[in-house]
Amino acid sequence: MQDIVLDTAPGWRAVAAVADGATLSLSEAARTRIETASRIVSAIVESGVRAYGVNTGVGALADTVVDRPSQSRLSRNIILSHACGVGPLLEAREVRAIIAAQIANFSHGHSGVRPVIVDLLQVFLREDCIPDVPSKGSAGYLSHNAHIALVLIGEGRARLKGVPVSGAQALEALGAAPLVLQAKEGLSLVNGTACSTGLGAVALARAERLLVWADAIAALTIEALGGQMTAFDADVLALRKSKGIEKVGSTLRARLAGSGLIEAAKGARTQDALSLRSVPHAHGAGWDVLDFAGMVVDQELASVTDNPAVSGTPETPVVSSEAHAVAPALGQALDSLAIAIAQISMMSERRIDRLVNPLVSGLPAFLAADPGAGSGFMIAQYTAAALAAENRRLGAPASLDGGITSALQEDFLGHPTAAANKLLAVIDNAEQILGIEFAAAAQAQDFKADVAPRAQGTDVLYRHIRANMPTYADDRPLGWDLEKARDLLLQSPPPHI
Repeated sequence: MQDIVLDTAPGWRAVAAVADGATLSLSEAARTRIETASRIVSAIVESGVRAYGVNTGVGALADTVVDRPSQSRLSRNIILSHACGVGPLLEAREVRAIIAAQIANFSHGHSGVRPVIVDLLQVFLREDCIPDVPSKGSAGYLSHNAHIALVLIGEGRARLKGVPVSGAQALEALGAAPLVLQAKEGLSLVNGTACSTGLGAVALARAERLLVWADAIAALTIEALGGQMTAFDADVLALRKSKGIEKVGSTLRARLAGSGLIEAAKGARTQDALSLRSVPHAHGAGWDVLDFAGMVVDQELASVTDNPAVSGTPETPVVSSEAHAVAPALGQALDSLAIAIAQISMMSERRIDRLVNPLVSGLPAFLAADPGAGSGFMIAQYTAAALAAENRRLGAPASLDGGITSALQEDFLGHPTAAANKLLAVIDNAEQILGIEFAAAAQAQDFKADVAPRAQGTDVLYRHIRANMPTYADDRPLGWDLEKARDLLLQSPPPHI
């Protein structure tokens, strides 16, 4: 099992690795920063200086002073009252990513939680203890984080190695006692952008794999439809400046190099339809936005996103109220990636239509083995169209949702968690749409078998899908094949040329 040692900011790829099963350890420097911040909070408590969430209420109760005997109760009560998420549970990998991002935030040394809290969160990752975290109900970050914190104090529910247990049972099985939280710890556990950042890291990893597959599947379709390669020449694409366009163009040329089918169709049309000709531009935009979103998520992981932030020394403690837990840039970046992926899925659906449409494909109607008696992929295109339409609706930016909470105290909301959840939903749909295109392109290739040989780069794709499903002949429920094709995208990257 991979163990990632956290010293400075981890970066989204490290968080995604933890989501997929890696564990997380702290360097001595990171542990020292956490210990120092905890001692600073203790000094603030001793001094009696008013500090938000340490000796005051939270939200619109920020001016309500909480006496010292009640500060531990305040921390516990924050967890209980903020754990009000609803709806289906997040996947285990998504919860693991949130925990990793939360540990990263604490490791900056400006939150003030004790090391014992971070230690127990690391145990959760190591021993596969996944708190139950409802996916809905967060306008920012509070409820998701609170449901994780419930298990730390012996409340809530979890899945321990996949087995549902109560929070108390989980701690007992791990040999740990429920934590009694101290001043500020309750606020720190629900605060910050760990939720949206962790979910964003998972989405980035999935989006990256999706884009790799999208480029490969598009090549298989372009070949089956006799695409004109002149639009993908390196010198031609270089006229429009984009690393993404350059990357996709290079991929298409490599995948289609030596294709007899492409050579046989050379000059058949002056230019192809845009769903074929502009693959480098739409897919390339996706790659460019992915790079930008990754930079923003890395920026979040490198930032202190707790409010208030503690600094100084235990001898001269400083507490600063700010708005670092608000993440407009993150919400905007994740919204942008959702739009890019939605557009790529819409283009995939248009290519599916060209594959099945006898008016433009030059192939048997709807790729049916026996058109008329069989409908082939006719309704598969309907499915893709429905999913593409849903992605268009999901493309509306969450970062503009607005809303007012906590009696006008929190009168601006950036909605980064909603943007992350929406992005994950867009990716779900896009994976299935591309799975449908993969199956349809392979079916189209079946009808081209006697025309000319495929390129090596597309032949490995064709053989990969045919090793998992035979040609469709209206002899079984087509939906099963479409799900198998989607699963191939989830299991591994496309086979190499």
